Amino acid sequence: MDLLRILIAILLPPLGVFLQVGIGKHFWINILLTLLGYIPGIVHAVWIIAKK
Repeated sequence: MDLLRILIAILLPPLGVFLQVGIGKHFWINILLTLLGYIPGIVHAVWIIAKK
């Protein structure tokens, strides 16, 4: 299941974080990072998914 979440995180980083932790601070941080740059959003999303 984590592999699927990582693939989703590469395509849509906020969705990957949402599937892992729901709507919380990490979700909003990821939206901000994705808006500032796509790559930081991906890195943050993969980090959140791999951390759990």
